[in-house]
Amino acid sequence: MPSISEALEDDPKLDLAAEILRRRGTVQLKAWGTSMLPSVWPGDLLTIQSVAYDQVVRGDILLVLRDNRFFIHRLVETRLREDCISWITRGDAMPQSDPPASASQMLGRVVGIRRANRTLVPSRQLSLLDSGLAWTFCRWNKFRNLTLRIRGARTSVGSMRAGKFFRGVFRAVCEIPMPFHRVILSNYDNRRHDH
Repeated sequence: MPSISEALEDDPKLDLAAEILRRRGTVQLKAWGTSMLPSVWPGDLLTIQSVAYDQVVRGDILLVLRDNRFFIHRLVETRLREDCISWITRGDAMPQSDPPASASQMLGRVVGIRRANRTLVPSRQLSLLDSGLAWTFCRWNKFRNLTLRIRGARTSVGSMRAGKFFRGVFRAVCEIPMPFHRVILSNYDNRRHDH
C-alpha cells in the first residue's frame, strides 16, 4: 500500500494538508460535495484538527483519505480486529457506508464549520429534522438540487436584484414533479378555506 505522500504526489495542496495533519496540526478546507447535507454544505469552511485514534468517537465528522481524494464523512462504527483498528464512515446524505478506513487513511476530525458569518461546532448526533432532511437529500435528487439552488440564490441575493432572485427560485420550483405541486397547492387551498 502506498504511503499518503505517494498517493498525493499529483496534488501538492492535498499532500501539504495531509502532512500538516500527520504532524498534529490544524488545516482549513472548503467543502465541495453534498454527501454530508444538511450538516455540511458546499462552500462551508471546515476546520480540521489532527486527533489521536483513541479520541475518535462515534458521530465525529472525520477527514479520510481514500483513492487520492479527501472525504469528510461521519464515523458510524469502529472495528478492532487482531490489534488493528479501522473506522467505518458514511456521509449523512449517503445510502451506504464507506469501506473501512485504516489508521493511515484517517487524517483528522472536523472541529469547526464556518458558514457565512457564523462558526458552528459540529454535533455528533443529527437532530430529528436533520435526519429527515438527510434521508430526503439521499433519496430525492430533485429536492436536493432545488434546495441547493434556493440556498445558492439566497446567499447571493445581496449581490443581485430581487427580481433575478425570485426568477431563479421560480425556475427551480418549476422543475419539481407535478404531484408535488398538487400537494403544495392542495395544502394552500385547504388553509385558505379554513380561515
